[in-house]
Amino acid sequence: MTLSRRDFIQKSVLLIPALQLSSLYAKNLGYAGKIRVAAIGIKGMGWSNLNSLLKHPDVVCTAICDIDDQVISDRLAQLKKLGQNPKVYKKHEDLLKDKEVDAVMIGTPDHWHCLQMIDAVKAGKDVYVEKPIGNSIVECNTMLAARDKYQRIVQVGQWQRSQQHFRDAIDFVHSGKLGKIRLVKAWAYLGWKQRVPAMADSEVPQGVDYQRWIGPAKSRPFNANRFHYNFRWYWDYAGGLMTDWGVHLLDYALIGMKVSDPKSIMAAGGKFAYPDDAGETPDTLTTVYEFDGFNLLWEHAASISGGPYNREHGIAFIGNNGTLVVDRNGWEVIPEGKKMEPVPLQKKVDNGLDLHTYNFIEAVKAKNPSLLNAPLEIGSHIAKLSQMGNIAYRTGKKIYWNKERQQFKEAEANRLLAAPYHNGYKLPKI
Repeated sequence: MTLSRRDFIQKSVLLIPALQLSSLYAKNLGYAGKIRVAAIGIKGMGWSNLNSLLKHPDVVCTAICDIDDQVISDRLAQLKKLGQNPKVYKKHEDLLKDKEVDAVMIGTPDHWHCLQMIDAVKAGKDVYVEKPIGNSIVECNTMLAARDKYQRIVQVGQWQRSQQHFRDAIDFVHSGKLGKIRLVKAWAYLGWKQRVPAMADSEVPQGVDYQRWIGPAKSRPFNANRFHYNFRWYWDYAGGLMTDWGVHLLDYALIGMKVSDPKSIMAAGGKFAYPDDAGETPDTLTTVYEFDGFNLLWEHAASISGGPYNREHGIAFIGNNGTLVVDRNGWEVIPEGKKMEPVPLQKKVDNGLDLHTYNFIEAVKAKNPSLLNAPLEIGSHIAKLSQMGNIAYRTGKKIYWNKERQQFKEAEANRLLAAPYHNGYKLPKI
């Protein structure tokens, strides 16, 4: 349950600012020239990641890969304005054979992350992979095994790990000034997340390799609701708000409390905002993770902006003396009566994504994975915790986790440990 001193020190090192880390290895012993980066999946967050990577003076984009010709056309024009002239691929396997690629950024939907990351490290590439790293607990464990076998540098896109104000907030939590912390809350109340209206199946858009997009997921007729951004709300491809936002916020809840695996998980929710919504994942969910001495509470609600402490998202460490609240905008301390002094809002001071991609490139240059702010073990662990919440919701039961066996005590929950693979795809055995 509780992290060992050695494990905690290792995890705490990951909170050192990226730019501060870079000064420790300015004279790198790795790459002497440009880091040649390729991008797999460049529609949404993949494009944001690539833009951020290109801000590093030692990065050049040598290849891009996407299943949508229109997306490729748009990005080629934008990259040309940035002075980049990459090669184009429709299949990531072909891209990974390119000898002019040192590292890849994976920005595809969640159900593709595992296979593409494993293929990339097997091909000798370093990897920046979007969160959540996998679409199941088994995928996360397999990805870790592949990283260890092929000894590549893998950074997960949990960019809050590189933000100064989050580290400052956790330092305050660790100071003990809040007193005993009995409850930690993490939440995402996203007013902008609206209803996904039902839509009839249609022809595949011209220039889209839809079967390639489906990949290991179940084959279905093309439906615009399941394509591009909205894939998040379908179990075939992702885990809804629980995995989309939970990996960011639950991560810092664990860091603050110096804990690892929960004893039990229970969850309740449903499609309460829009019962006839075309999506599958719950728009309203409450999840309770049980640890020794405190509970961790996750909440999410679509189409509501008024979350706890008037924040649409955040983490609250609720202690006997006061409560620290932190989100992407800053942190503050609200005293419990006169037991401690308040701390006014400490605003954010940096760009987390740019620091995060900078940290990745510097670790690649130095060929030193220990310098990463969010290595794969971090992304794997928090993705699994989020999956536990979804599994508790889908079983409708309180479930108990066995860390050593990497499974639950309940057979029904264990049936959801792995995502089913279809269309001839198989999860590699590492």
